[in-house]
This record gives sequence, structure tokens and C-alpha cells, in this order.
Amino acid sequence: MEKQIMNIRIFTLLILSTCISMAATTISGEIIDGYRVLSLKNMRDGKEVTVYRGDYIKIDHNKRDLLFKVPALEIEKELPEAMKEAPFFKMKKVGSYAFTLGRKSGTINVIEFQGPGYRVWDTEQCRKIIKKDNLLILDVRTKNEYKKAHIEGAILLPVQELQKRWGELEKYKNQPVLIYCASGNRSTVASKILIDKGFKSITNMKRGIKGWMKKKNPVVK
Repeated sequence: MEKQIMNIRIFTLLILSTCISMAATTISGEIIDGYRVLSLKNMRDGKEVTVYRGDYIKIDHNKRDLLFKVPALEIEKELPEAMKEAPFFKMKKVGSYAFTLGRKSGTINVIEFQGPGYRVWDTEQCRKIIKKDNLLILDVRTKNEYKKAHIEGAILLPVQELQKRWGELEKYKNQPVLIYCASGNRSTVASKILIDKGFKSITNMKRGIKGWMKKKNPVVK
């Protein structure tokens, strides 16, 4: 009995520490149609922004044709003023990266997403739960990617449409959900969106369907 109580206390402390850590870290920008849009209008030198690994970021600014550079991530792109024409950039690696926008400089901090009910599992761990009757398998890639190869039983809902269409999945809120994309980036964004909507159990497949197929696991083509 004492051991059970101790385990419960440890688990509770872990949950509390995760929640406190998340609260202490302010994530920059907002998710719009699957992209994290960072507002850098009238940016000052030394600006710091924080995003999640896996985020696809877009820069919202108020100047014409500014050069955006993140040398450590090999990013160098001239940004149009119109947001509808703005390119996106994948945040693939955790770390702090110096960037410049025109003549201004700053830092992008890329961190791992953490949260209650969220976990990242490798393909072997995912394979063991894939046949569960109440498991929803969610593919958040594009329609063309899905047609080329997908995991049997997976529902397609592209991450760019998830904010508008998440209600289609509402009946699965209290069931386990396994999310995958091509490599584990878009699935991180999708996981965050669904957790914010109240989903209780989200598993993000590490390295996505590429990792799944590399291990010779079956797919539907």
C-alpha cells in the first residue's frame, strides 16, 4: 500500500512539474491553418521567439522584401510583404538559433512539445498498439502523400485543415489517438492542436511513416 501511495505521489509530481514548465514557457505566435505565424512587425534588435520542434513557421512583417536568415538551419529567403505569399520554414531541431530579418537580429528558441496525455513513441512501440480496437490512427499529411502509402485503417485529415475540421474527430476525444506524418514534424503540430481541444491521449509517431516503412512495416498503396 505504501509503495502504491508513493508511486501515485511521484506520478502527481511529474504531472505538476510538466504543467509548471509549460506555463513558464511562452510560445510565440499562433497556429493558423497548420502554420505557426510569428508577428515580427516593427521588430527590435535582440528579439527572442520560442516555437516547438515540428512547427512550420511563417513570418508576418510590415516591410517589403525583407531577407530572413537562420544560418545554422541553412535558411535564407526573401520574404514578400503579403502573408498569403509567405513561405514556411520547418523547425526540425531543438536548440537556439540566431536569425536576422532585414537589419534586425534575434534568436529563435526551438523546444520539444510536452503536455499531459502526450507522448512520442518509436515505430516499434506504435506497432504494438496499432491493432487496438478503440485506437484512432490519424494521418495528417496531404491527400497525394496518403494515396502513395498510408497505414491501414488511418483516417486522413491534413494538418492545414485540422483547426477547421477537428470537430469531425470529437467523438474520439476520450480514446487513444495515434498521429503520424512523413517524418514527425507535422504530427507534432497536429498533436498540440488536438490536446488544446481536449483530447486525452495522443501518441505522436517518431520519424513518421518514413520510419515506419524503413522498419519494413506494412502500408496500403
